[in-house]
Amino acid sequence: MEINVKAPWRPFLGEVPFTLEYSEKTMCNKVIETAEKYPDYIAYDFMGKKTTYKTAVEDIRTCARALKALGVKPDERVTICLPNCPQAITMFYAVNLIGAIANMIHPLSSEQEILFYLNDSKSVAAITLDRFYGKFAAIVSDAPHLKNLIITSIRDGLSPVMKLGYDLTEAKKVKKIPKDADILRWTAFMKLGSAFAGEYAVPRRREDAAVILYSGGTTGTNKGILLSNYNFNALGAQIVATNPMFSAGDKMLAIMPMFHGFGLGVSIHSMLVNGGRCVLVPQFTPKTYAELLGKHHPNFIAGVPTLFEALLRIDGLEKLDLSCLKGVFSGGDSLSAELKKRFDAFLKAHKATIEVREGYGTTECVTASCLTPTTIAKEGSIGIPFPDTYYKIVSPGTQDEVPYGEEGEICLTGPTMMIEYVNHPEETANTLQHHSDGLTWVHTGDLGVMDSDGYIYFRQRIKRMIVTSGYNVYPSQLENILDKNEYVHLSCVIGVKDPYKMQKVKAFVVLKPGYEPSDSIKTELLDYCRKNIAKYAMPYDIEFRGELPKTLVGKVAYRVLEEEESGKTA
Repeated sequence: MEINVKAPWRPFLGEVPFTLEYSEKTMCNKVIETAEKYPDYIAYDFMGKKTTYKTAVEDIRTCARALKALGVKPDERVTICLPNCPQAITMFYAVNLIGAIANMIHPLSSEQEILFYLNDSKSVAAITLDRFYGKFAAIVSDAPHLKNLIITSIRDGLSPVMKLGYDLTEAKKVKKIPKDADILRWTAFMKLGSAFAGEYAVPRRREDAAVILYSGGTTGTNKGILLSNYNFNALGAQIVATNPMFSAGDKMLAIMPMFHGFGLGVSIHSMLVNGGRCVLVPQFTPKTYAELLGKHHPNFIAGVPTLFEALLRIDGLEKLDLSCLKGVFSGGDSLSAELKKRFDAFLKAHKATIEVREGYGTTECVTASCLTPTTIAKEGSIGIPFPDTYYKIVSPGTQDEVPYGEEGEICLTGPTMMIEYVNHPEETANTLQHHSDGLTWVHTGDLGVMDSDGYIYFRQRIKRMIVTSGYNVYPSQLENILDKNEYVHLSCVIGVKDPYKMQKVKAFVVLKPGYEPSDSIKTELLDYCRKNIAKYAMPYDIEFRGELPKTLVGKVAYRVLEEEESGKTA
């Protein structure tokens, strides 16, 4: 269905359709449909073990029966606190098959964060790894809704040969769980499913709630974002439509975690509803990531900019052959023009015939909703909207659209738009606003620009904007300038409280390999800044760091730096 909203990007779509047909099925039933079409294709690889679509669906059905045997009802929440492993995929789709809602959280969350997620979602069951049992044991008595805690191990997803190796090495590092612990082991849980003979699959509509993902949202406060079957299946259709080079059987290196919209939506679900093959990576370092690229020869990789930045720092990759790549996607954070140039050169030097395509999205729309097209890329742009997705730029705090080229708040609408923020009706109303054009739009809290061709340019989180002496300063613009300097590998710019200016600008810099922090380099960098940055936006100081703090998904954690500086002034 076409909508009467301006879409100046339409001439730049190339092979990509402007509008698509979307499935009426649930997420799991869409995967089952794919399995019927490609039963012997590999659905996922995990540390050497390959699982076909046919086997994957059999496991999902057994798991769904087990959940039913435990008494999990439609619309109840099940917390999945796992890395990228087969059990996470099996549980995710099994929860969907019985009409319950998957509450996805990061296994490295703290005890109090896990308690918040369990209680906020009112989860009746949870699954985690044996190595994280202690965190759950410490807080489970304060989670009144939780009836069942299922414990699995990385071992449960391995081949027999790999299990032997695991038992000799990794198993010894995992603290023993008390024999009287009130838990259900994965093998016993799946046996429950094998023995259960009743009805288990629950008919659901595509609009029904299916997943909760946690995000700071547009205000920075942690909230559950409720998403539907339709949201995820629409994304699966859009991802393939915007990548016409995709073929069933193509491999995606799935390193972005499943608790994150980017990992779950792009690297997992979009692959599994289109016959793709996920190479599941439970944890990695930049070095092991480079080894995975050489070992698996993936066709698609997706990551945050800091991941690509880390790859550029690794020595000994001269023989790495990346001619297998059909698509490299950057999202989750701003990709500086300089980092893009450097990584594109890295790809070319390793026989890749493609360049990084930058995308933009919000968890309120699962993940990406805008991507650099294969037709024309514009420097600094995050691309053009996906099929059936519309963007507009409004004056912040209003619904008034601004002219092309003028900065304002990014708003978007489309089939991946969330249902609501869980337990936050007021914030839902502030973010999902009904406009005079008859559509509901997500107000992202991000500043950006749309040019007359419909290309979008991300500027900054509205909340991250620095106001100094009455001037607006955008950290990402200063970071772009710093990253172009010959000494600089990575930078982060923050605002520091100041009694006269309100805020003053401070830069943190990681130097390129071969350079050591020194007063002379700092002086040169400050001189460089004076030539390229307006006087009111000049950093008052540059601090050198060996690494910058990262969030759980690998973004630069600028808030950590802000808190550090705030602590100093306090």
